[in-house]
Amino acid sequence: MNFFKRNFLFFIVFITGAAVLIIEVTATRILAPYFGNTLFTISSIIGIVLGALSLGYYIGGILADKYPKFSVFFFLIFIAGVFSLLIQGLSKTILPALGYGLDIKVGPPVISLILFFIPSLILGMMSPFAIKLKSFELKEIGKVSGSVFFWSTLGSVAGSFTAGFLLIPHFGISKIIISTGLVLVVTGILGFWFSKTDKSKNHFKKYKFLSFLIFVLLFSLASFFLPKPEFVIFQKDGLYSQITVEEVKIKGKQARVLRLDRSPEGAIFLESNELPFEYTRYYALYEIVNPQAEKALFLGGGAYSNPRRLLLDQNNIKIVDVVEIEPILYQLAKQYFKLREDPRLLNHIADGRRFLKETNENYDLIFADVYYSIYSIPIHFTTREFFSLAKSRLSENGIFLMNIIGKLEGKGSLLLLSEIKTFRSVFENSYLFAVDSPSRKGSQNFILLGLKNDSQRIDFRSKEVLENENEIIRNLSKKLVNFEGLDLDSAFILTDDFAPIEYLTAKLF
Repeated sequence: MNFFKRNFLFFIVFITGAAVLIIEVTATRILAPYFGNTLFTISSIIGIVLGALSLGYYIGGILADKYPKFSVFFFLIFIAGVFSLLIQGLSKTILPALGYGLDIKVGPPVISLILFFIPSLILGMMSPFAIKLKSFELKEIGKVSGSVFFWSTLGSVAGSFTAGFLLIPHFGISKIIISTGLVLVVTGILGFWFSKTDKSKNHFKKYKFLSFLIFVLLFSLASFFLPKPEFVIFQKDGLYSQITVEEVKIKGKQARVLRLDRSPEGAIFLESNELPFEYTRYYALYEIVNPQAEKALFLGGGAYSNPRRLLLDQNNIKIVDVVEIEPILYQLAKQYFKLREDPRLLNHIADGRRFLKETNENYDLIFADVYYSIYSIPIHFTTREFFSLAKSRLSENGIFLMNIIGKLEGKGSLLLLSEIKTFRSVFENSYLFAVDSPSRKGSQNFILLGLKNDSQRIDFRSKEVLENENEIIRNLSKKLVNFEGLDLDSAFILTDDFAPIEYLTAKLF
């Protein structure tokens, strides 16, 4: 009991420090459906929260000198809890009203200011207040300050890891925000029951890391001077990832590959128009579902190999919209991947989901391949709300195709199964194809096909399919996965509120 009394204030600032980071990490998920997981979103959240904390430290110091009372301290925690609870209400009312009306660059800081500034500001007041209150017992102000900021920061570390590794993977965003607010409210109320703490005996050692930091700095700088491998013909840091263009051999043929970070995102053969990656060829499914298709939309340009190949086909295609959030990729596609200027191709530098929300077009074909890395799947492209939005942008006989990596059974299968379950909750008329084989046990690419027309059925054993000149279409019956054989009962319906994608991806690997 004496230990608890001595460290009571440190325990409180640990809680408030954890609350700040839980709110900050969760904020990225709240804004993602409206503005995407972009640098603008992340930078805005971090900037607004840090700005609020810095102002809170300043105001908190003034209030602590003027009203050095436990009642005021715990009242502020209570108010912080109230405003934290308001995040949930505002995110369900103001955010839908303002989200799509604000620019992708302006929106994140404005919404972050509305939702997260005040609770972060009040929580920032806790540390200087705790220092003032603790200084009545311990006259060593430096030691008190160090202890308070130590426990506050330690709480922030705990909050960050807890949010990323425990809360978000297992609970919805609404539950996390509400629970955090309630913890602060209850802490504020219960705080009135406790008296001042006794003198603390904690001592903290100082460590010198200067030599180590210099070594790390020099080691990091050395990487800039290392020669590039001969097969790398272009490399540059983009807004969202490191972009690399390589010349390698695929299936014994000379090819050019686009990599975003470590993940290959598109390729071409230098001596033919054939697409090297088999999963990219599934855009051709429109030929058996809606052969008169005129408008196509690709969410995710990559190397622009799919739009380019579609435009080369002898078909009725009149418009090919490509939405790619990485600005430089369109120019790289023209420079390295044989993409030519075509009046039918319209390039849009935007977040794909936001584009779907704002466009008035209805498409005969939508192909979504926005996962620039299996380790970094954009959450807002995995949910029921996204699939519903995509379906609403299809023409009467339109089809929606999506590429995803996963496995059908065993440990780690929950990612794919949850995506299938979510997809089928929107597209009642849907199919799944295993790019390698339905019998393969490990990870592979899968293609989900959804039809806008619920009554239209595809006979994959018809003469038209089995004798089609396109190998992809000809082999569809061999790649078709039977939904009835999948264990979907344990899978999740992914929503904007609950989509533990990082957790599911970690299970896969």
